[in-house]
Amino acid sequence: MNTPESPDTAQTTPADEAGEALQRERDDLRDRLLRVTAEFDNYRKRTDRERRELSDAVAADFARDLLPALDDLERALAAPPQPGDQVLRTGVELIHRQLLEALRRRNVTPFEAVGQQFDPSWHEALSSEPAAGRPDGQIVGEVRRGYRIGSRLLRPALVQVAKA
Repeated sequence: MNTPESPDTAQTTPADEAGEALQRERDDLRDRLLRVTAEFDNYRKRTDRERRELSDAVAADFARDLLPALDDLERALAAPPQPGDQVLRTGVELIHRQLLEALRRRNVTPFEAVGQQFDPSWHEALSSEPAAGRPDGQIVGEVRRGYRIGSRLLRPALVQVAKA
């Protein structure tokens, strides 16, 4: 007795095999496309990060070169005014403000040290001095201002520390 075969037991035809091969190839190409897209995205993120790091390094180098000039301007402003120096002093103040603003645009900012507890990662001790009423290790004087770029240290503050 001849019975027609059910669809489940039917043999695959060459057309079905070709369709399955095309589907496998399509899936393989899609997988490769997703991998290449992910690799490109990672490459783009890495180059953006490297570009930012290089820009920060250049800004830090430039700022380190400017800081001694800024220190000299601050020493000039700290000197007692002399008669007839008002025009010169005004010019020095203007240049000082412009340099500070240029550094701020590059995310370089000074940080306060006096009154803080000495931290060797942010401060460099020049001397220790007896200071009545001050806890041991508290900064009582600043000889040279410290700067940071973002949250990283650019230059430590040169300080005088209280000694109990």
